[in-house]
Amino acid sequence: MAKDKSGSPMRFPKEETGRTERLGAYQFVPKDNAQPQGERTTGAGIILFSMFVFCVVFVAVFALCYVLLSLALPLVALLSFAAAVLASMSIHIAQQWERVVVLRLGGFNRVSGPGLFWTIPFFEQNAMRVDCRVRATTLDAKETLTADLVPLDVNAVLLWMVYDAKAACTECSDFSRTVELSAQAALRDAIGRLTAAEVAIRREQLDIDIKEALEAEAEQWGLSVLSVKVRDILLPFELQGVMSMEAQAEQRRKARVILMEAEEDIATMVSAVSEVYGGEDAALKLRSMHLLNESVREAGSTLVVPSSFSEGFGDVLPDEAKKTIAKKLK
Repeated sequence: MAKDKSGSPMRFPKEETGRTERLGAYQFVPKDNAQPQGERTTGAGIILFSMFVFCVVFVAVFALCYVLLSLALPLVALLSFAAAVLASMSIHIAQQWERVVVLRLGGFNRVSGPGLFWTIPFFEQNAMRVDCRVRATTLDAKETLTADLVPLDVNAVLLWMVYDAKAACTECSDFSRTVELSAQAALRDAIGRLTAAEVAIRREQLDIDIKEALEAEAEQWGLSVLSVKVRDILLPFELQGVMSMEAQAEQRRKARVILMEAEEDIATMVSAVSEVYGGEDAALKLRSMHLLNESVREAGSTLVVPSSFSEGFGDVLPDEAKKTIAKKLK
């Protein structure tokens, strides 16, 4: 990571790379509007249906007034146009995932949808179309101080949805922005109660704390918080080296403890074996010769026995061989 003259990490501006934004040195956060073209929904069907209703009503009224009633052509066209406009204002369609808040003379009347529904022109109006699908909102907590005063950059994702369209429309002016700011504040508050090590280790507990803090507030706005997931935690560069050294020291300590436990087990076994061979010299010699034979056979080499060691084989040599060896040594 690059550093300035004071030795602190340098912050780079956001750099857009396709469907991602680079935040800091190691964070890659997708844009909220980054949605594949093939998965985007469209409202073209609603517009085409309104045009269809307009044309059908216009033609029907025009034919009725001009052919059957024999009215003047300008009057027929005016009546047909007015009837088509009123019909278009009365008939509406809501998508499967939409709920439409209908107000009558400024007061709440009902929540309509999905499917076809009717309204009274000029007396009722569609105040808001609410998308009730699950939404994902990214949360960024830059340089948030932990309980041990360590600045952290934390990135999380919030999954939420609207379950009460009436409350979302009437209780909050901009529920999307409100839940985003509330979640960001809850994220900073949860980080401030933990140390830097606890934030890095207890991610699941951090997710639970943020979700519990948001549920009470979001419920009054008709919102349901499904889950909060911490995706990235960026420590200061200097602290990364210190924590790495601490982790290495902890691993060395565990390795030494395991080694000492193994040495203790080996010492116990050696003590037990020594008691077995302690009173049996012949068994100990046979065991030594067996180990010596195995080592020579596996290595495929020749063993040179020192003279002091070969004295133990003197008892098994005949007297003539002893005299011959003594003459050669002279």
